[in-house]
Amino acid sequence: MSKALEGVRVLDMTHVQSGPSATQILAWLGADVVKVEAPSGDITRGQLRDLPGVDSLYFTMLNCNKRSITLNTKTPRGKELLTELIRRSDVMVENFGPGAVDRMGFTWERIREINPRIVYASIKGFGEGPYTDFKAYEVVAQAMGGSMATTGFEDGPPLATGAQIGDSGTGMHAVAAILAALFQRTHTGRGQRVNVAMQHAVLNLCRVKLRDQQRLAHGPLPEYPNEDFGDEVPRSGNASGGGQPGWAVKCAPGGPNDYVYVIVQPVGWAPLAALIGRPELSTDPEWATPEARLNKLGKMFQLIEEWTAQLPKWRVLEELNAHNIPCGPILSTKEIIEDPSLAANEMVVRVEHPERGSFTTVGNPLKLSDSPAEITASPLLGEHNAEVYVGELGLGDEELALLKTIGVI
Repeated sequence: MSKALEGVRVLDMTHVQSGPSATQILAWLGADVVKVEAPSGDITRGQLRDLPGVDSLYFTMLNCNKRSITLNTKTPRGKELLTELIRRSDVMVENFGPGAVDRMGFTWERIREINPRIVYASIKGFGEGPYTDFKAYEVVAQAMGGSMATTGFEDGPPLATGAQIGDSGTGMHAVAAILAALFQRTHTGRGQRVNVAMQHAVLNLCRVKLRDQQRLAHGPLPEYPNEDFGDEVPRSGNASGGGQPGWAVKCAPGGPNDYVYVIVQPVGWAPLAALIGRPELSTDPEWATPEARLNKLGKMFQLIEEWTAQLPKWRVLEELNAHNIPCGPILSTKEIIEDPSLAANEMVVRVEHPERGSFTTVGNPLKLSDSPAEITASPLLGEHNAEVYVGELGLGDEELALLKTIGVI
C-alpha cells in the first residue's frame, strides 16, 4: 500500500527535538526523510544515554524512519553537495539559531533560486521582534507563551508542564504548515517559506487562558476555585477552567498517581451524589444546580474525594463510567508504557535497533486508513552516505572515501 507522502523528499537539517519531531511525523506519513548531520552527529545521539556507546533514547525516539547522511556544510564541497540535495528535495526543514543557514550562504532567495518548488520550513524560538535572538528551550517557550503563568496552584510558583508543548508541540504546528504549503504547491507550482516559532505555538495552545484574561474585565471567573482575582488569569491547580468543573481527586491507597480526574456535568450530579452517599444533594437547592455549586467547588470535590479516597482508582473509574460521568485515571509513565490498549492502537510500540536492541517508543498519533505507519529504527550516523551520495547524487566510491578522509562527510 502506498503512503500519503510517498514520493516527497524531505531534507532534514534539524536537531534536538522541535525539528526532528516534525520530520519524524513526515517520515511516518511516507516521506523520504534524509537527515543531514554534521560528521559529529546530532548532539542528542550522546545525551542522556542509558547504555554506553549507542545512540540515546532521546535520539532514537525522535528520528525513526529516517535516513542519515553526514555533511560539513562549512566546506566548499559540502556547500556544493548541499546545493544538489536542495535541488532534489521537496521540503527542507531546519531549526538552527536565527540566521545560521543564511550564514552558510543559503538564504531563502538562494534556496528558491536553486529549487523554486521547495517548501523551506524554519522552526525558531520567537518571531521577529525584541525576542528574536533569545535562545529558546522547551521551558523557555512555555514561560513566554502563557503556559507557566497559568500552571500550578494559586499559592505556588509557576510550573512547567510535562508535555513538551514547546518542542514537540511546535513540531506538530510545523507539520501542518508544511503540508499546507505542499498542497498549495499543487495549484501554484511554487514552493514557499514556512516559519513557526515555539513561543507562538505554545500561545496557540494556551488560547483559552487569553479568553479568560479578557473575561476578567467583566468580573471574577466563577469556574475557577480561586477566591481572589487580580488583573491576570491566576494559577488554578487542577481546575478545568471550562464550562464544566473538574478536579483530580485522591484514590486508595494514596500513591503519587492514585488520582482520578472527574468532570461534574449538570446531568451527572444526581448519580454522582448517590455514589458518594449524599443523594439528598441532588435536590437540595444549595447544591442542585450548576449555579448553586459554582461558589462551593472546593467543598464539592472534597465530598467526592471522601468517597474516592476509599477505593482504588480503577474501581472509581468503573463506578463513574457506569453512570456516564466523565473521568479519567491519572496514568503514570509506567502504566502508559505497559498499557495494552495503547499497544493495541500502536501508540506504544517496540522497535528493533541494530546497536541498542529493542526499545519502546511512541507511535504515530495520525491514523490514516490508506497510509498506515510502520515504525522503523532511527538511522546510525551516516548510515546512508553511500546510498545517497553514490547511489543518488552519482559520486564515485573513491570520492566518497576522500570526502570522509578530509572531513567533508
